Amino acid sequence: METHKEKILKVCNEVCKNTLMETLDISFIDVGENFLMAKMPVTSKVYQPDGVLHGGATVALAESVGSAATYIFMDQNKYMIRGLEISANHVKSVKDGFVYAKASIIHKGRTTQLWEIKVTNEAGGLVSLCKLTTIALPKQ
Repeated sequence: METHKEKILKVCNEVCKNTLMETLDISFIDVGENFLMAKMPVTSKVYQPDGVLHGGATVALAESVGSAATYIFMDQNKYMIRGLEISANHVKSVKDGFVYAKASIIHKGRTTQLWEIKVTNEAGGLVSLCKLTTIALPKQ
């Protein structure tokens, strides 16, 4: 029998088929009351020309996990979720292994949501600190 947590992660991973998240090999690995976590392998597929993780791939990971978090914490039958703004501060390079993104809610309003996404390396060191603002728009 699947737990509630396993069901959420399964849905998050299934909706990623044939999307950017699948292209980047992003997988959702943990969820809690106020957070969602994903991981992405660091391979040549996400490198910049000098052989380290591309900041754009990092931001794609951050926006993916923050948007998915909004989706699971809002009523997806009533709302469609869109990103409004994302910012990132990259503080450390990564050449291999995995990076992990944990989206934690800062503000959960009826219309806008604010997320902090910490991207870390396998040792737990901060790679990037991102902030994402999402909006929940009523489905018509």
